[in-house]
Amino acid sequence: MFKGALSSPMQRCRAWRDALFVDHAILRLVWTNLAPVVPGRVWRSNHPTPGRLRRWKKTLGLVMVINLRGHRQCGADALGRKRCETLGLPYLDMAFESRNAPHKDRILRFHQLYSTARFPLLLHCKSGADRAGLASGLVILFEGGTAAEALKHLHWRFLHFRRSRTGILDAFFLLYQKTAEGRLPFIEWVKREYDEDALRTAYRAGRFSSFLNDTILRRE
Repeated sequence: MFKGALSSPMQRCRAWRDALFVDHAILRLVWTNLAPVVPGRVWRSNHPTPGRLRRWKKTLGLVMVINLRGHRQCGADALGRKRCETLGLPYLDMAFESRNAPHKDRILRFHQLYSTARFPLLLHCKSGADRAGLASGLVILFEGGTAAEALKHLHWRFLHFRRSRTGILDAFFLLYQKTAEGRLPFIEWVKREYDEDALRTAYRAGRFSSFLNDTILRRE
């Protein structure tokens, strides 16, 4: 856990050590999980390094970053915030969960945030797999896409495993597809009919995949 500022070389060194070896950023040095969500407007990735933020501001034209992890006391968070401040990139917190039914109030908050966002923007979580997949799927539906298109962002190629506890995110989009798609616009369904408690109760995850995701990979 990193709680300090970044006002000295020693503090920056501590932040990098925490990011690399506690938050697993050492894996993200060569792996970005970068992919377009809405071409030219919205991108998704794992937690970007400061250098990557600088480079993507230039190559992708980023003008905003949305952090799906929420404000965390870790080196990766501190370093990313500092770099965005230096680059003049708004860095907004929109915390989602990866192993629970998506909360109605958070979906509505994200919809409001997205409706006032500046583009191109980047969505990131830790690994760029589950919460980034959820947020990307929500963006697809905000933009008038289908649940089938949204589900493409919850895929093993992003290291999302639907036969685990994170599969409840797939179940969320499938619930909309089966009960309301073509009858109600997505955001109206969320407001009027979506019952997160019922989804949570109904969902059952595969035991082995959950063990892999939670114990071996130690995903958030």
